[in-house]
Amino acid sequence: MNPDGAPEASRSRKVVKRSILIAGHRTSVSLEEAFWTALKRLAAAEGVSLAGLVAKVDAGRGEANLSSALRVYALERCSRSTAFQAEP
Repeated sequence: MNPDGAPEASRSRKVVKRSILIAGHRTSVSLEEAFWTALKRLAAAEGVSLAGLVAKVDAGRGEANLSSALRVYALERCSRSTAFQAEP
């Protein structure tokens, strides 16, 4: 349980809206807390800020929605980790 009494899984599913500066323009992105956590860790591993990582994904997303592109980026990067490579 987290401090407000909700199960941890519920907290990680909560959608959080954040304002981020990308290429000089402020934009809002809504993602589940679990994705924000993953993106922060991935940014740290790459040695960039969260805004820098979001800008990188934004630059390569084409027509995709930014929130969706960030979810896919996090999923793809995390699925490359050894935890996902292990046989069950």
